[in-house]
Amino acid sequence: TTLLFSKWSIFKSIVNDKKKLFILFISGFLIFINWGVWIYAVSQDKIIDASFGYFIMPIISVLLGYIFFKEVLNKKRIFSILLVAISILYLLIVNFKSLPWVGLTVAFSWAFYNLVRKKINVDTDIGLLIESLFILPFALITFYFIASKGYNDFQLKDPSMMLFIYLAGPMTVIPLFLYVRGVELCGLGPSGMIFYITPTLQFLLGFFYYDEVFSFNKLVSFIIIWFAVIIYLRDLYETN
Repeated sequence: TTLLFSKWSIFKSIVNDKKKLFILFISGFLIFINWGVWIYAVSQDKIIDASFGYFIMPIISVLLGYIFFKEVLNKKRIFSILLVAISILYLLIVNFKSLPWVGLTVAFSWAFYNLVRKKINVDTDIGLLIESLFILPFALITFYFIASKGYNDFQLKDPSMMLFIYLAGPMTVIPLFLYVRGVELCGLGPSGMIFYITPTLQFLLGFFYYDEVFSFNKLVSFIIIWFAVIIYLRDLYETN
């Protein structure tokens, strides 16, 4: 009871703070974009493209951590950032007719979401609750259009599919809660690098399970990014 009363008091204080409420609206909108693009990527066989975004996101977070929170950025970490920039430029140059917008949207929306959440400094669970309330109208509108076009799979005649869709909620929110908490405790850089487990598994899933096309140009870009990751992780290990 004491805990619930404390959380309710925090919730009311944030609701009455227009500045924090607006910032949480921005963070909620960013995570809505991130989730929306990711769902699009899965449905359109672009999981590898999305994993590219999640690969470059932590390096972007390192840069944002340096700019906004004065987190340590030595020569090796600067070199990692430059390698990521080179990988992006390489894809843009060799595929100048096709902007890798899925990966870039995933990367920048997630990186700036992390930045905003760390900047506002509110309780992780309360922040997620308010963000979810902001996202709810957009989700309902999206669901209306999905149902009106006959694409709704959440139906009583298919209980197993209903269960999978239902489980998608906690399987999304719980990792998000833990990750945001990690950002609050240890900073954008270290938590971002731990996040590399996610895009690695996404890449393997897209390539080996869904047989998505993986061109030579993407391979070159990924190799550059993996070098950046190795350099940063090695430096992180040595400094700690």
